[in-house]
Amino acid sequence: MPEHPIETLMKTAMESIKEMVDVNTVVGDPVETPDGTVIIPISRVACGFGAGGGELEPEGRQMGEGEQMPFFGGGSGAGVSVQPVGFLVVGQGQIRLLPVDSNVIIDRIIDLAPQVLSQIQSMFKRDDHQRAAIMGSPPPPPPAGTIPPV
Repeated sequence: MPEHPIETLMKTAMESIKEMVDVNTVVGDPVETPDGTVIIPISRVACGFGAGGGELEPEGRQMGEGEQMPFFGGGSGAGVSVQPVGFLVVGQGQIRLLPVDSNVIIDRIIDLAPQVLSQIQSMFKRDDHQRAAIMGSPPPPPPAGTIPPV
């Protein structure tokens, strides 16, 4: 049995969509900076597809064996939306997702909290050593299991 024209129409449309949207559309090509940091763009991809067709049998004519298929008319359409989501940054011993949307300030604060806390801790440790140097007393010993600052 010959392939129906709508099947050919749909196959052609789907192959075209497959060529347009591949894995590099969602996860882009990585970019490496001079310091070795790798930046990978991340996007959200949405696809829509529709196809339809109809047949028209000439009036007063019956289709017998060996005759051609009736007249066919059809169409298909597709739409693709690519929206950037953020950048995956891999480097300096860290993996971070930097969102493009500026409405995620709370997420950004949560991501930066460990860095801020470690900076505050190092400021207090420096203050203890400076205070000890001014007063002439030895600095307090570092907590067990830590390496003292130099």
